[in-house]
Amino acid sequence: MSDTDARREPDAIAWPPSWPRVLDADFGPPPAGEYRATPEDFQVAEVLDFAPEGQGEHLWLHVEKRDLTTAMAVRELARLCEVSPRDVGYSGMKDRVAVTRQWLSVQLPGREAPTGLAEALAERGIRVLAEARHPRKLKRGVHRANRFRLRITGPAVADPTLEARWARLVEQGVANYFGPQRFGPDGRNLQRARSLLARGWRKRDDRDGMMLSAARSFLFNEQLAERVHDGSWHRLLPGEVAILDGTASQFTLETPDAELEARAARLDLHGSGVLWGVGGSVAAGEALDREARLAERYPALCAGLERAGVRLARRALRLRLGEPTLTRGEGELWLAFSLPRGAFATAVLRELIAHPTL
Repeated sequence: MSDTDARREPDAIAWPPSWPRVLDADFGPPPAGEYRATPEDFQVAEVLDFAPEGQGEHLWLHVEKRDLTTAMAVRELARLCEVSPRDVGYSGMKDRVAVTRQWLSVQLPGREAPTGLAEALAERGIRVLAEARHPRKLKRGVHRANRFRLRITGPAVADPTLEARWARLVEQGVANYFGPQRFGPDGRNLQRARSLLARGWRKRDDRDGMMLSAARSFLFNEQLAERVHDGSWHRLLPGEVAILDGTASQFTLETPDAELEARAARLDLHGSGVLWGVGGSVAAGEALDREARLAERYPALCAGLERAGVRLARRALRLRLGEPTLTRGEGELWLAFSLPRGAFATAVLRELIAHPTL
């Protein structure tokens, strides 16, 4: 086998991965629990930092949908408005088995929305809460956060350590794993990504970039798992690229001092992992050494992402729970919290309950 063939051969990846939980060291594995038995058990509201201006060629709709993915809602809105799905905008993708609130936009230059649009959408499980015009299409990733309200049932509700587990997450933060939905049932998105990257990624085979995303997410989770395993996931390493909580601001630390470590303890700063792609890493020292080891473990995935031309980026290793609450009921427990865009509620749940999908 030539050197080129060796680089292109897919990396061996066992599935499912055994990415460690943060709380196991102090509390042991979490008890069994159930979540999302019905869509009403998993409620998500998208949070924007701005509102539509009230005029323009794009009609923005604030909708609540039940048991529908964002892609399904986009297709339905496009069909009813007789436009291409490309003319419908959204900020974030939302799960299907859930009740979710988010904004959608549809480009209707010089014309009004079809008569009875809200009623037609309601018949398909999409309730229009508000509408307004705006000059521009709603772009991906512009929302600031998602607000979750989740119902848990099963043995975990009676677990005497549950409140202590929750308090630890509120105090210390949550390991920012990509959720299992990113990888598809039985990891099939990742397996497909390996094949695409091995033969050379082409956009026509992955128009939405989901396979690229699955590969980068897996590599990030592997970095985070190593940091959870050695207890450094919530600390700052020499050469770490720190991310300021709630922002995209980041900077490289040569040697963390007492002040920076105190800020990390307050959840003001988080260490980061690389989302693999083209471009030199700004990490240094021990942090850069860890990235090099990742490339040595998964050369085909890393090389394939670079050949695909995706740009290197970074993601915080830790999440702060915004406005966290825990409320007990009869045989049930409700959690409410906010997470920044791109974060997964399943990363929180897997620390509290054991479930086959977590």
